[in-house]
Amino acid sequence: MELKIFFDRVEEQLYENISDTGVVLQNIFIHNNSFPEWRNCPIAIIGLIESRGNSANTGADKAANEIRKSFYSLKKGIKSIKIADLGNLRNGETLIDTYERLKEVCGTLIENNIFVILIGGTHDLDLGQYQAYEKTDKLVTIVSVDAIADLHNERGYGNSSSHLHDIITYEPNYLFHLCHLGHQSFLNDNQAFEALEKLHFEMVRLGVVKESVAEAEPLIRQGDMLTFDVGAIKRADAPGNNLSNVFGLTAEEACQITWYAGLNDKLTSAGIFEYNPDKDQENQTAFVIATMLWYMVEGFTNRQGDLNFDENRFMRYMVSTGKSADQVLVFYKSKFSEKWWMEIPQAGNKQHDKNRMVPCSYLDYQTALNGELPNRWLLMHGKLF
Repeated sequence: MELKIFFDRVEEQLYENISDTGVVLQNIFIHNNSFPEWRNCPIAIIGLIESRGNSANTGADKAANEIRKSFYSLKKGIKSIKIADLGNLRNGETLIDTYERLKEVCGTLIENNIFVILIGGTHDLDLGQYQAYEKTDKLVTIVSVDAIADLHNERGYGNSSSHLHDIITYEPNYLFHLCHLGHQSFLNDNQAFEALEKLHFEMVRLGVVKESVAEAEPLIRQGDMLTFDVGAIKRADAPGNNLSNVFGLTAEEACQITWYAGLNDKLTSAGIFEYNPDKDQENQTAFVIATMLWYMVEGFTNRQGDLNFDENRFMRYMVSTGKSADQVLVFYKSKFSEKWWMEIPQAGNKQHDKNRMVPCSYLDYQTALNGELPNRWLLMHGKLF
């Protein structure tokens, strides 16, 4: 596919005044006079200028360029990596056409083992991000960070307030799991959460995430795609959003999440949505998002290749919970990253009759040592059976 036809170039005025040495800009191949050789870059950035999915956040179409200004000027990390900035994706004639373009472009990049980063636009664009996995012939796990679980479908298909509903009900259905992080209970409908729990999806409220972002790492590690609404960050740190409020993640916690996301060998795309420069204060939110991207790229450069569970890379632990003679839980610990997984037995369809590795924490292992079944084991076991 000739990707160039889908993109507008990045205007030179966004970066022509960046004269510092050792900045991120020096690692980026920008679509300006020529289109980047994206196949030679492990990471590709796509700017989104589509905002028809959220009429209440007019201004989100300007977000990508403001984020670029801040991101380009940050200092490079310890490890250098080539990044292709493909420019801004041209909007389709209709919103649905834009989803389709995003699907095709992201799908092509993912098929070529390019990690895709989406910046700008409204949160409903993650529908196109999700549809990009349709041709991968695999079940997909989504990690969504948002103060609100966007499940309302009163306004119909293609809306920021209903995008999760649209993903869950999309056909063909290749959604295996959804983990929603950072919701604020007083902003959400309990019936929506009850529906998600029946599907064995994970809903982790803001207070739990803030208790320990490190304990949320296994949840982030299971994702194939990350979708992050800037409204999940509190207004004091990120005012550039129409739904920001006094509660939320701190900028530091948001960066921790994107660091863990970048480290995740399984993650192939990430999007940061709903930033509105018109509501920002001295480009504060743009700087926060740029720093989130910086940590995501840093995480990516530190991936350990933890998807191959062979004995040379992992320690295997077998724990009897004492519930029954055959109730033995199997845990794996990476010798390189020191991260933990647990084995969930599967049964039924021969095509899927194998054990699934589920990310977990050391606390889950300790829970098993105490004779109890970890909550994540119970949830995933219920999902698979």
